[in-house]
Amino acid sequence: VQLRESGGGEVQAGGSLTLSCAASGDSFESKALAWFRQAPGKEREFVAAVNGVHTTYYTNSVQGRFTIVRDNDKSTFYLKMNSLRPEDTAVYYCAARITAVAYQTPQEYDYWGQGTQVTVSS
Repeated sequence: VQLRESGGGEVQAGGSLTLSCAASGDSFESKALAWFRQAPGKEREFVAAVNGVHTTYYTNSVQGRFTIVRDNDKSTFYLKMNSLRPEDTAVYYCAARITAVAYQTPQEYDYWGQGTQVTVSS
C-alpha cells in the first residue's frame, strides 16, 4: 500500500484547508485510516481517525473544527480543516492500518504518507 498526500499550504488563522490521501493497493475499505501531525521539536501526535465502519475519532483540540472522511470508491480519504489556528501548524501525515480497527498511536499504523506542510499564520 502506498499513500500519497496533497493539499497542504499556508493559510491565515480562521481559514480552511482540505488534505487528501490517495491509497494504492487492495482492500482499502477494510483498513483503518488516520491523520497525524508533527510540529518542529515535538512528537508526532494523533489528529483524527476513521475505522472500517466510518466511525470517527478526534483529538480534543480539533474536535468540531476538523472532519475526517473516507471515500472507499476512490480509495481516498480527507481531512477537512476549518477555523485553523497557528497552533495547527505542522507537517501532517496520513496513515493506514492493515485492519479496520482505529487506534490513536502512530505505532499501530502500517503505512504512511510522505507528509505535507500546513502553516497557519496569525
